[in-house]
Amino acid sequence: MRLLVICPHYEPDVAPTGVVMTAICKELIAAGHELQIVTALPWYENHRVKPQWAGRLVRNEDHPWGRVSRVHPFPTDKGNIPARSVAFAGFTGLVTLVALFRRPRPDGVLAMSPPITLGLAGALVARIRRAPFVFNIQDVFPDVAIEVNAIRSPRLIRVARGLERFTYRRSDAVTVLSEDLRDNVVAKIGAGSRTRVRVIPNFVDTSAISPGTRDNSYRAEFGLGDRTVVMYAGNVGFSQPLELMIDAARELKHRDDVVFVINGGGSGRAAAEAAARGLGNVRFVDFQPRERLPEVLAAADIHVIALRRGLARASVPSKLYSILAAGRPVLASIDAGTEVAKVIDVSGSGRAVPPEDGPAFTAALVELLDDAAGRQSMGRNGRSFVESWVSPAGVAHAYAELFADLRS
Repeated sequence: MRLLVICPHYEPDVAPTGVVMTAICKELIAAGHELQIVTALPWYENHRVKPQWAGRLVRNEDHPWGRVSRVHPFPTDKGNIPARSVAFAGFTGLVTLVALFRRPRPDGVLAMSPPITLGLAGALVARIRRAPFVFNIQDVFPDVAIEVNAIRSPRLIRVARGLERFTYRRSDAVTVLSEDLRDNVVAKIGAGSRTRVRVIPNFVDTSAISPGTRDNSYRAEFGLGDRTVVMYAGNVGFSQPLELMIDAARELKHRDDVVFVINGGGSGRAAAEAAARGLGNVRFVDFQPRERLPEVLAAADIHVIALRRGLARASVPSKLYSILAAGRPVLASIDAGTEVAKVIDVSGSGRAVPPEDGPAFTAALVELLDDAAGRQSMGRNGRSFVESWVSPAGVAHAYAELFADLRS
């Protein structure tokens, strides 16, 4: 089967969605499928195109299994919504043009969101090339943008909602990561669409990420010593209320056995650093190379997942499964009854508290800090849970089966 894949990131870009799509594509290739991939030039790590990739709007790489075409993403400040909208339009336009002229004709088109505009590209290309279109939703847009006040204009919200519904209805199938996200999408396009919205969860590669020693070179490099490390690793943006960690660090600054690490970057990092100024028990570390992820995960004793109120019904942090694979407990500040909270409850892999509730977060954290044996048990529980989880090959097979069903 020949598949055209449209996605915002692909290796060597380090964005989480790029890691997911890269693994799925590799498994599809291993199963004998031919792929044409249209994506962005690598830019995620420093929010600008890497120097070795700069200088051209489009770059093509030919492989025995197909071609990877990379187009300029026009990076802009996330806080500048008009500029970002123009950038998305330019990126989507380039993606559409490149995808339309891919040869031979694809048997199916798979596009990933965010950005939602790639759904328009996928739908248009699929219609012209007369191929089924599958739209993969990682985060539900514009819900996340509205919740964090990135979009405030009622007119812009109406346009975004209209674009969202239009794209869903032009898809032959919409894939989401959890039942929460499925309910969200179905509510927007009608109960009769439920069979068209499929749950295909993300995966964790338990062979690549496994429980490792906490005393590793990451701890040595950043001077963490033998202290109990409370870590947030990932994007530091509008959606992540990391003031919870900083406030907890302020309350626990008398404990010299604990250190807080925020490993990552993004639009919210400067504000987080300003809030943590003067706290000697908070460390900020830049994004690490992808190959170092198992070491980063192993260096922590407690991992934090935090989303602002309401966001967990529109987004599932993929880092959850990597943390569990590393055999580390999770402290999540998250909406009750959503995917992360359910997984933690079912697996016994940590604690979940209400979103943006500082006292509840700090109280749960203190309990974990004072219960080393309990943390180890939670880590083992999490690892056992994900060992039975869907593999990258299993997710790729689910997509191949979905396209086969749609073609028939």
